[in-house]
Amino acid sequence: MEAPTYTLRDVPAEDRPRERMLQYGAQALSNAELLAILLRTGTIHESAVTLAQRLLNEAGGLRRLVEMSTEQLMKLKGIGAAKALQIQAGLELGRRLARTTQPETVTIRSPHDVSRLLTEELRYLQKEHFVCLFLNTKNHVIGQETLSMGSLNASIVHPREVFLAAIKRSSASIICVHNHPSGDPTPSPDDIEVTRRLVEAGRVIGIDVLDHIIIGDRGFVSLKELGLM
Repeated sequence: MEAPTYTLRDVPAEDRPRERMLQYGAQALSNAELLAILLRTGTIHESAVTLAQRLLNEAGGLRRLVEMSTEQLMKLKGIGAAKALQIQAGLELGRRLARTTQPETVTIRSPHDVSRLLTEELRYLQKEHFVCLFLNTKNHVIGQETLSMGSLNASIVHPREVFLAAIKRSSASIICVHNHPSGDPTPSPDDIEVTRRLVEAGRVIGIDVLDHIIIGDRGFVSLKELGLM
């Protein structure tokens, strides 16, 4: 008598790992369920979850599975070259993540901090680049984006684009920065007008514009320090 096949289609929907991960998140899944998602399919006699659980049992647990070579994995019943490589690729990503460190947090305490962060990036550009730094409540930089290139004026830098980018990052405040290709960081009337419009829009939205820094070849200017905002 032919043995019945057993695939994920035979498993109740609420017990399928992909569906459970979508509904509850990866943290709710067992090691076997996560491994089953890497395997993608089972064998003719086992679902992916059953196969994954057997592999963990035969390997002696997740830690021992990590130590196994491709050849050792392929000796386990139901594991060919493709599945062995899928397992190892997933495990290697986990190892690499464990070796990475959180990028150093940049905190903005003064215009000098902004200058140190962006001067070398902006000072030699041949066009004006308008950059926003997005900050959290502790003045840590949580994002940076160039929002326009070209001569700075109200038609190029619109509050809508600036604050849409800030809202997407859940920013508490922003700092605006742009360069003067001439090398002279003295603010122009357009610089002052754009800053005024951004500050007003920020008050309405509830996202503070802390400063607008203009970077030149040999120095920078803070519109906040000049009393222009």
